[in-house]
Amino acid sequence: MTQDSNSGRRDWRDMFAVPPVIRQVFAKFPLSTYAANALPTRSPTHRDQHTLYTWTTAEDASANKASFNPTCLKWQTYLLFQGIPFRSRPSNNHASPSGSLPFLLPANSSAPVPSTKLEAWSSTHSNSKNKTPSSDTQSSRQDVYASLLEHAVRRAWLYLLYLDPDNFDHVAKTLYVTPSSSNTFVAMTISYQLRDAATQELLKTTPAAKAQDILDEAVDAFSALSTLLGEDTWFFGNKTPTLFDASVFAYTHLLLDEDMGWRHNPLADRLATFYNLVDHRNNILRDCYRS
Repeated sequence: MTQDSNSGRRDWRDMFAVPPVIRQVFAKFPLSTYAANALPTRSPTHRDQHTLYTWTTAEDASANKASFNPTCLKWQTYLLFQGIPFRSRPSNNHASPSGSLPFLLPANSSAPVPSTKLEAWSSTHSNSKNKTPSSDTQSSRQDVYASLLEHAVRRAWLYLLYLDPDNFDHVAKTLYVTPSSSNTFVAMTISYQLRDAATQELLKTTPAAKAQDILDEAVDAFSALSTLLGEDTWFFGNKTPTLFDASVFAYTHLLLDEDMGWRHNPLADRLATFYNLVDHRNNILRDCYRS
């Protein structure tokens, strides 16, 4: 990524600046976090089907398209790997019983399954012909590579989506803010919360890092993942895709997806040079999300 004195990208922390008048408003009326809502009684009409609530649009949900949120997309893809039929429905974190998405409402049940329990739940509901290995059966070295996704790649994702001004205005606002409210003040509040949450998350592990450092770490992570995959179709030499494959796909797909509307995405060009990761992404996209 080139350094541009006019772009405001020299230090990602400099980009998160709240105008004084806004700070005064929040000082008088501080943001409050309310408890998550109970599961809506307005349950889906198709109660004989499993329903996965994710960050998505009504149109994409009806077409069973990929979620635009990495965490949701990971579990959406994993359930497809497992051969478990389900319907997608749009939702948000406040509507989730656990306070985060995704969550699954099993058929003919009012007990939601949070994402932390989806792997265990799917192991008892999977189609045996499509069942993929559980992460518990994988080598412990998988944890090392999983940390690359959860730290280096996720940090870059947070920076690109929420702290890059162009991407926040044209991508994050479109996906997360505008659908939530048409009220200017509410939209401003949601925008503040999103960017502040991303900033605080990055400060936990990279208090002195610059934007370029964050992006370079993600490229190094993808390089390591590319080496790990090698000439295999699936990671760790498995015959069928696993949760780890879904985790990698959740980021590679969205970073390469032109439909996301990225305005500034240097990771896409770098990621495209790792041909086996691109093929891995395209194979999953073809098998799971395109008719």
